[in-house]
Amino acid sequence: MKQLCYIVFTLFLLTTSNAVSQTVYTTKTGEKYHKSYCKYLKYSKKEIKIDKAISLGYKACKVCKPTSKNTKVNDSISQTISSKPKHEKTTSTKRSSSVQCSGQTKSGRRCKRKTKNISGKCYQH
Repeated sequence: MKQLCYIVFTLFLLTTSNAVSQTVYTTKTGEKYHKSYCKYLKYSKKEIKIDKAISLGYKACKVCKPTSKNTKVNDSISQTISSKPKHEKTTSTKRSSSVQCSGQTKSGRRCKRKTKNISGKCYQH
């Protein structure tokens, strides 16, 4: 009887470990994994399991904070986020004043272009 309980418990753990394997998303060139509604998945989105993403060396996004506990998102939540009205104010990706680009040219010098991009880099970098 004790062995039967052990076998059932082991099977339960095996089936739940597959269910816990959550789906996260990566970008083509990125080094981080994200939740389905993260703003960094705007242009590219590749579906992957969280345990595989970690084993491949991907790190968790600091914006959407995906973990194995909170990556499972209800469809209703993701739909309400993605169906936000266009007239609502979104966070700005531009600075109020221009700064010098922090990128480097092929010769190794600092780029001389100005940018208002929040990343501090011009359109070429």
